Amino acid sequence: MTKSLLLSTAIGAVLVTAGTSAFAADCKVTVGMVMELTGPAGQYGQAGAKSVDMALRDLNEAGGACTLESDTRDSQSQGNVAVDQATQLVNVKKVPVVIGGIISSVTIPILTSVTAPAKVPQISPASSSPTLTELGREGKTGGIFFRTITSDALQGTAAAKYAIDQGLKKLAVIHVNNDFGVNMEREFQKAYEALGGTITSVTPYNEKQSSYASEATAAMKGDPEGLYLISYPVDGATIARAWISQGGPATFLLNDGMNSSDFIEAVGAKYLENAYGTSSGTSPTASTEYFNANYAAFSGGIAPDAPAADRSYDAGAIVGLAIAKANKDGDVTPAAITAAIPQVVDPKGAPIYAGPEEFKKALQLISEGKPIRYEGVIGPVNFDQYGDITGPFRLWKIADGKVTTTGEISADDVTALKAKLGQ
Repeated sequence: MTKSLLLSTAIGAVLVTAGTSAFAADCKVTVGMVMELTGPAGQYGQAGAKSVDMALRDLNEAGGACTLESDTRDSQSQGNVAVDQATQLVNVKKVPVVIGGIISSVTIPILTSVTAPAKVPQISPASSSPTLTELGREGKTGGIFFRTITSDALQGTAAAKYAIDQGLKKLAVIHVNNDFGVNMEREFQKAYEALGGTITSVTPYNEKQSSYASEATAAMKGDPEGLYLISYPVDGATIARAWISQGGPATFLLNDGMNSSDFIEAVGAKYLENAYGTSSGTSPTASTEYFNANYAAFSGGIAPDAPAADRSYDAGAIVGLAIAKANKDGDVTPAAITAAIPQVVDPKGAPIYAGPEEFKKALQLISEGKPIRYEGVIGPVNFDQYGDITGPFRLWKIADGKVTTTGEISADDVTALKAKLGQ
C-alpha cells in the first residue's frame, strides 16, 4: 500500500475521482461514501473506497453527461462515527446517494438514522446481516437500501454444510459481539446442529482488545475439535493466536472476512493448514477479467481479491449508471436514483461489463432509452424488493499460506437445504 493511501485513510480525507470526460459535462454529482478506512475493518474499507473510485473514474472516462465525484468519510469502524459522517454528507453536502458501510454495525445505523429518514438511496458492498432484510420487511427502509452481497441467513447455512462435509463435527464458536457476528452465529448454529454437528460453547467478544486470552479459555470448554471464528482480520488474528498458544486445536472454520493475507501472515501459515471458510461467491464475467487486470495499478498495489474490493466496484458502477439513467430525464434527485438502481441491472437489458469502453456502450443505450443489464465483477445481480441479491457461495481453505477455492454451493442449493432443515 502506498504512503499516500495510508495518509489519506488515516485522516479520513476526501477521496475525489477527478476523471476527465471525453465530452463537456452538463452536471456534476457527488457520491457520498462512508467506509471503514481505519479500525478493525480498515482493510475492507480501504479496498472498497478505491474500488468505488475506480468505477467512477471509468464512468467519467466513458464521457457521460454527468461528472461523478466521491466524498469519502471514515467511519473508523464505529456506528456512531458513521452516523455523524453520513449526516454531514446527506444533510449538509446534500449528496443524492450514499455507498457504505462495509460492516453491518456501520451500515445499519446509517440506514436507520440518516438515509432512510431522508429517503436517500444507500448501497452497501459488504454488509450481510439478516437484520437489513428484516428492516425492509418491516417497512423501515422505504425501499432505498440495496446491497451487493448475499445475506448471512444463507451464508450461515452454507458454512454449516461445509463444516460437516469437512468432518468438523464438534466446534466451539467465538464471534464478534455485533449485529453481524450475532446473526451469523445464530444462523450457523441452527443449520449445524440440524445437520448433526455439536457446538461446545459460544463466546462473544468485544472489538479492539489487546488480548483475547480469556475468550480463548472460555471457548475451550467441552473439548471442541476446532474453532469457528467469526471476526475481522485484525482481531481475528489476535484471537487465533490466543487459541493456538493455549493449546486449542489448529482447526478452524472462518467467515468471509477472514479471507485475508494479513490474517494469514499475522497468525502464521503453518497454523492454518486445517482452516476452511466460506465467502459470498462470484460468477465470473468479462467485468471480473477487467477488474482483476486493472485494480492493483489503480489502487496503489491492493490486490483485486482483497475483501470487499470486487463488490465495491459493482456498487460504484451501479450507482454511476443509475445516475446516468436518472439524468436522462434531467432528474438526479435521490428518488430518481433509487428508481434507476434496479433498472440498470434489468434482466431484459443489453449486457454491459466493467470498464470505460463498456460504459460508453451503456451510456449510449441509456440515452436512447434502451434497457441495460450491468453484469459486474461478482457476476449478474438482481435486487429483490428488500434490496437483497442471491448468488453462489465460495468454499475455500488455506494451503501453503494462500486461500484456495475448493468448490461452490449455489444459493438455490442453500435455500433448498434450509427448507429441508425446516428453517
